Amino acid sequence: MVKGIFHININVSNFERSLAFYQRLGFRVVRDLGEGGNKAFERGLQMQNPVGRAALLMLGDHKYATRIDLIEWKSPKAEGKPYPHLHHLGMARLALWTDNLQEMYEQLKAEGTEFFSESQVMKDGASFVCFRDPDGTILEFIQFK
Repeated sequence: MVKGIFHININVSNFERSLAFYQRLGFRVVRDLGEGGNKAFERGLQMQNPVGRAALLMLGDHKYATRIDLIEWKSPKAEGKPYPHLHHLGMARLALWTDNLQEMYEQLKAEGTEFFSESQVMKDGASFVCFRDPDGTILEFIQFK
């Protein structure tokens, strides 16, 4: 039986730029995987001679806290674009719970992050706002009432 989500992999085009972005959101490096590859990755990920720069990032201190596996694939080089909209099949966005949505919105907006809109309030009083990371992956902040 599945007990929870351990991590979500986000492929990026520039590891250092994306690492700095996710650290501004509150993630911290809990395991720097460095740069390289191995036969286990080749077999397990079905990739030919994979080489990447990666780190496991985490929110909070709980041993099962939310994690992101941030990877810049050097070989084969990452290609393509993130989903263009939220009604695309597959995993469309990553929602991050916060208790200071407006403060984070203002900070990131001042730093040049483009948001889909200002924060929106749902019927239950929760607020949310969507935006893209440096490579265009759609993220969401959600704050519960």
